[in-house]
Amino acid sequence: MSASRPAHDAVRDALAVLGIRELALAVHDASLPMAPDEDIGRGSPGSDEAMRLFATARGLGFTAIQLGPQGETSAGNASPYDSTAFSRSIDALAWKPLVRGDEGTPLVTAEVLASWVAERPAGSETRVRQPFVSTQQRHRLDAVHQRFRALLSGDDAPAAKDTRALAARLARFPEQHGVWLERYALYDALAAEHGCDHRSGWPTTGVGALDRRLWEPDAGPAGVRRRAELRARYAERIAGYEFGQLLAHEQHEAVRRRTAALGLRLLGDLQVGVSDRDHWAWPEAFLAGYRLGAPPSRTNPEGQPWGYPVFDPDRLRGSEPSAPEPALTLLQLRLAKLFSEFDGLRVDHPHGLVDPWVYRSDDPVPLHAVQNGARLFSAPDLPDHPALARYAIAGANDLREGALRWADDWVAHLTPAQVDRYAVSFDALIATARERGFGAEDLACEVLSTLPLPVAQVLARHGLGRFRVTQKAALDDPRDGYRSENAQPEDWIMIGTHDTPPIWQLVERWSHDGSAPTRARRVAERLAATERERARLADAFARDPGLLAQGYCAELFASPARRVLLLLTDLVGIDESYNAPGTISEANWSLRLPASWSRDYADRLERGRALNLPGALAMALRARGDEFARAHAGLLARLDADARAAARMLREG
Repeated sequence: MSASRPAHDAVRDALAVLGIRELALAVHDASLPMAPDEDIGRGSPGSDEAMRLFATARGLGFTAIQLGPQGETSAGNASPYDSTAFSRSIDALAWKPLVRGDEGTPLVTAEVLASWVAERPAGSETRVRQPFVSTQQRHRLDAVHQRFRALLSGDDAPAAKDTRALAARLARFPEQHGVWLERYALYDALAAEHGCDHRSGWPTTGVGALDRRLWEPDAGPAGVRRRAELRARYAERIAGYEFGQLLAHEQHEAVRRRTAALGLRLLGDLQVGVSDRDHWAWPEAFLAGYRLGAPPSRTNPEGQPWGYPVFDPDRLRGSEPSAPEPALTLLQLRLAKLFSEFDGLRVDHPHGLVDPWVYRSDDPVPLHAVQNGARLFSAPDLPDHPALARYAIAGANDLREGALRWADDWVAHLTPAQVDRYAVSFDALIATARERGFGAEDLACEVLSTLPLPVAQVLARHGLGRFRVTQKAALDDPRDGYRSENAQPEDWIMIGTHDTPPIWQLVERWSHDGSAPTRARRVAERLAATERERARLADAFARDPGLLAQGYCAELFASPARRVLLLLTDLVGIDESYNAPGTISEANWSLRLPASWSRDYADRLERGRALNLPGALAMALRARGDEFARAHAGLLARLDADARAAARMLREG
């Protein structure tokens, strides 16, 4: 922002007065904007326009950017929560930095990039066409790899010098990442051979049957021979895969350097899901016969059969710390990589690390299976899950009689020794964070509708909070966990998540279904110190959906929580949903911010249809009462001025 005083000065001061330690903007790679001359149909953190968005976020007062999982996905499911644990998606590669040669010799010409941009399907500036992007990015990477090899053997001395430096980094890359790189490269080769990038599409007989279980111990000498054969046959493809991973990793490091220079922390996402590639590559780490899902809950009564593999408890708890079991080793390697690449982590569904909800994989109806599942470590005596009894930490006497097995009070009490056993995976998370110079305060734990006792006690031992999603708050239950007044200082609070409708969709719905006045009164109660002011605010909120959305934003800052998370869609006023949880469709995970995002955001600000952070913070400060407002009159005046000028300042920036 180019105004005489940056807007974030007042926002920064207001955050400090309110005790807010982190204001993070959540955005997934694919939805990031790209400038027209670099847009190949999908967002990338490495693009120039993404960095302009990050700079604007910093100018607005944000202190962190929360990115989603960044692994490889399959053609049939674009969900980043179904992506690989170690490798990075080449779909997110931005090519303009390679035109400029940001990391050395230019590997793409401006003319070639222009031709790639011209291939972009109609409408892809606002929706990712994932099959097109995945196919084309692979072809583009192959072309860039060939250009790299040509430059390496050419006579251009300056170019050859930089290219040799890249070649040296490429030679070291397998040494640094060998624990996962070879396995993913072989999976990629097999995907090409069998014409499908998911194991479910590979043949079930002959060599295909062996390929499906290539890393399982019973593959034996045949598996060793087959892996050697694949390395020889697909040497060129494997080399290209390694090259692509190097580019993706180096581009991420460049993004991290640039966001750090802006004063932004970069937060990663530890997804609970395990991709098919991970399951194939490390079969010995996972439990046979069961899958991971979400149980029924107040906000999702049916539950969700995610279908993810779950760590084998027998291979998670090594008897000797110096020789951990395969599952724990895999988890520790994954954590070490994440903490080397980010400044903190969102921990997706921490229940999966403490007491996963599992269901039988042999049930032909997954929804029936997940609704009749059980907690992996809290099923000491269930007749429909006798195989889980051997893993039980909670005993039959620890369960509450009559409680539903997915309910928070299913486990009624635990000893410290039992909590120690539930905490094995989570303790590994905390230990790895500390080894890398981070602490519990650098973790955001996505605990939503359910908080069973084992999860609550494991989080409490590390001083960790949960998510408070205010749009989900029950209006008739003062004790509801989503209500902002019930938040604790260690919590993260937000209006919504990537799995909920954006606030702009909701306020219009509430306006039409007649619930807006009730919701307006509840928000006004949180933001007004007197009855008269509450009545005035409630009336204003009920009449203006945009002002009600602003009230929902202000409520976050007025809560006891010390960390606030805002979704990009909520911030800039987009009313389209990003994901419908529990479903797979082309619409999910495809929403993009167009290149006109800055102008669109400014226009919506002028119409009161986007979040105005200075205005929301002014509301939150006034919620403390007249005496508090008088004590901070100067700050409020600055915030009010910035709120009025927000659209202009955005355009000038």
